[in-house]
Amino acid sequence: MGTSWKEKLLRSRDLPKVEIITPKMSRRWGTGTVVIPAPLEVDGLMRRVRKGKLITVREIAAALARRHSTSIACPITTGIGALIAARAAQEDAQAGRKRVTPYWRTLKADGELNPKFPGGVAGQAARLKAEGCRVVARGKRRFVEGYERRLAKL
Repeated sequence: MGTSWKEKLLRSRDLPKVEIITPKMSRRWGTGTVVIPAPLEVDGLMRRVRKGKLITVREIAAALARRHSTSIACPITTGIGALIAARAAQEDAQAGRKRVTPYWRTLKADGELNPKFPGGVAGQAARLKAEGCRVVARGKRRFVEGYERRLAKL
C-alpha cells in the first residue's frame, strides 16, 4: 500500500518555504517573493471555516501570503494542499473520526465546486446544500450562487 493522504498531509518536506520570484515566474506572478506552503498549513486554514461560511483557494493563498509577508502564495501548491487536506479528511471520516477538516466549504476560484474532492462535485454539492448553499450549473461546471457573501475572514 502507498502513502496515505494523512501521511502526505503531515509530511512537510521543508515547507513552508519563501523564495524570490524568478524572472521566468514574474511573467505570471509579478515581482517579489512567493511562499510555498506546507499542506498542513493549508489544512489549518480550511479547518477555520465554520458552518455557513465558505472559502476559495484564492483566499487561502492570500492569507498565506499575508502570514509569510510575501507577494503571493504559490497557487498550484496551495491547491494541491487543499486537495491533500480534503483526501486526508475523508480518510479520517472513514476511520470513524467525527471532527474532520470541512473541505467541502473550500471552493475553487469564482465559487466553483471542486471535482477532485472526495465525492466529486455531487458530493460537495450535497454537503453545501445541507448547509444552506444554493448550487447552480453554468455549462458543465457547478458554482455556489452568491458565494462572496459567505466568505470567511481568515
